[in-house]
This record gives sequence, structure tokens and C-alpha cells, in this order.
Amino acid sequence: MQNRRDFLKTSSLALAGVALSGCTRGPQHFHIGKGDGRMHMKFFPYELELTHTFTVSSYSRKSTPDVQVEIEYEGITGYGEASMPPYLGQSVASVTAFLEKVDLSQFADPFQLEDILSYIDGLSEGDSAAKAAVDIALHDLVGKLIGQPWYRLWGLDAAKAPSTTYTIGIDTPEVVKEKTLEAAGRFNILKVKVGLDSDQEMIRTIRSVTDVPLAVDANQGWKDRSKALDEIHWLASQGVVMVEQPLPVDRLDDTAWLTERSPLPIFADESIQRLRDIPSLAGAFSGINIKLMKCTGMREAWKMVTLARALGMKVMVGCMTETSCAVSAAAQLSPAVDFADLDGNLLISNDRFRGVQVVSGKLTLPDAPGIGISLI
Repeated sequence: MQNRRDFLKTSSLALAGVALSGCTRGPQHFHIGKGDGRMHMKFFPYELELTHTFTVSSYSRKSTPDVQVEIEYEGITGYGEASMPPYLGQSVASVTAFLEKVDLSQFADPFQLEDILSYIDGLSEGDSAAKAAVDIALHDLVGKLIGQPWYRLWGLDAAKAPSTTYTIGIDTPEVVKEKTLEAAGRFNILKVKVGLDSDQEMIRTIRSVTDVPLAVDANQGWKDRSKALDEIHWLASQGVVMVEQPLPVDRLDDTAWLTERSPLPIFADESIQRLRDIPSLAGAFSGINIKLMKCTGMREAWKMVTLARALGMKVMVGCMTETSCAVSAAAQLSPAVDFADLDGNLLISNDRFRGVQVVSGKLTLPDAPGIGISLI
């Protein structure tokens, strides 16, 4: 009987073939089983530069701090990343400090995902982005060793991946029109940041350029539930199809009141972090927005999809400002969801990777193993 090492030597190459070279620069020969049998992790900061200043109801920024992670095993590298927008309360320093505590040498091989990621999660109470970086890199690595993309390992049909929204941040009418024109013809649905007194002006400006369906994200910007309901009725008349996080996270009863009366589905964003949060939100929201940087990665995200569906909730998969690494990891879930907001890689000018593509507005998943990315 073959042991796991012998199995990896034979079956991984047979399954993966030349696809295993997808995440390397130029031609490379892999020597599975000829390493030291251990996982080796390295990481480094990588500032993400935004193409446009990004504004929501509570802040603006021109860049996003990020940490890139690589885990190598038997000549194959899995890639991950931690992206840290301001509201996460995490930083390059905190992510680096967490990653310095990680010791993967105690595990025999990367296939022990449950044990490894339970250990990672137990290292601290928070640090969700740092945990997600390790999780994504491990999933990428294991998928490559098996020779299959994760959407297939989860039993999903890539053809069912939805269109992704493209985000239009809060700005002057002139800039909003410019951003909308840039997106015209490329996307089937746009996501509009709202939550200020200028909301209706934003929508009217966009409607002067395009009639595609819209999603709106208030980022907790609305404070009065009755006014929020009036706003949602008006938005529905303007071709808006869903609303994210209309009220502050501490207003769950008011959100339940709003959801019961709303003509549009209401999705939790800031109100949802991890798997454990879902039961308390059932009935208060129509659905949840799952983000890898908040929920610690792909392992927990898949569990969240399953639980939300069991509770009769809709599901959306979203992202932060990220490279194609984390966006492609999240995209592996996309055939299982109702809405996708996976445009974070399209908002930056210094992506390191090539991965999931948007073709005629629709997410198109690569057939490459792991999370389906390659270094540019």
C-alpha cells in the first residue's frame, strides 16, 4: 500500500500535469517528494495602489495595506494574502506579528487542513485577515497537489458563476459619471456606495449614463429606519435590486423591521463576520455577504454558505481591495451564491497575479488547480 508521500509522487503529477506550472514565472520542473517533507512559509508587505480614490460613507483612501503569503511544499507554492482596509482594525504590523507565530513544521503535510486551520485559528482571538492569508495559501497548495480547482472539489459548476458587481464610490457627480462610463458595457450590474445626503443625486447621475441593474451599499450610513424604508422604495423604482447594511450593526431590531417591509433583499455586511454570527441574523436580514478577510478564509466561508442556505438565507460573496489572489480564492465559492461583489482586483493598479476574469460582466473561473492564479 502506498503511503501519502508515494501517493503524492505519482497521483499529483498524473492529475495536475502541466497545470502545476501555472503559478510560476517561465518553465519549471517540479520534483514532488524530493524536498524535506515540510511546509515553508514566507511573507512580505505589499501596498495596494488604488486606481481611483475610494470613498464610502465613513472614510476615503488611495491605497490599502496588504501582506502577501507563500507556502512551499515539495517544490510547489501556494499563494495567499491579507488585505487590511481601515475598518478591520488590523495592520501590516499585526498581520506580520501573527504570521511570525505560525509553526507549520508540526504538521506532516498540507492535506491536514482541518487540523492546521484549527491550530491557526486558535493562535489568537482576532487577526482574521492574517488567518485568511494562511488559509488561502494552503487551499491553493492543496488544490495544486491534487491537480484540481477548489470549485470542482466543492462540487460546483463554474458555468453557474454569476456576474460581479463593479463598485462606484461616493464622489462628485462629474467623477461618478466618469467612473460609470468607464464601467459601461463591461459589467452587468453596478454597486453604488450610498449613506449620505447625496444618495439620490448619485443614483440619478448613474442613471443618466446607464440602465443596468444596481446594488447599493450604505455601510451603516442610514440612521432612521422609516427614512431608510422610504429610500429603499425609491431605489427599487430606479432599478436597484439589493441593499447592503442599511443601518448600524447595533440596530438589529430596526434592521429586522426594515427587512420585513422592504421590497428589496437586505444583506448583512458589517453585521456578519464569521460562522458563529449567522444564527442571530436569520430573520433580521435576507442574506449575508461573506468576505474571506473577515471570516478567516475559504474553509470557514464554505461552512457559512452551507449554514446560511440551511437557514433559508441568500448568500453573497464579496471582497476587500485585494489582488487577484484573494479575489480568485473567493471566486471559487461564486457558483454557489446569489450575488458576487468580486471587483477588488479591478480597483488596483499593481496586481501581482492573473486569475479569475470578468468576461461580458460575468465571473469566468480559470480551470487551473488550487485557486487558479499565476504570477504576472
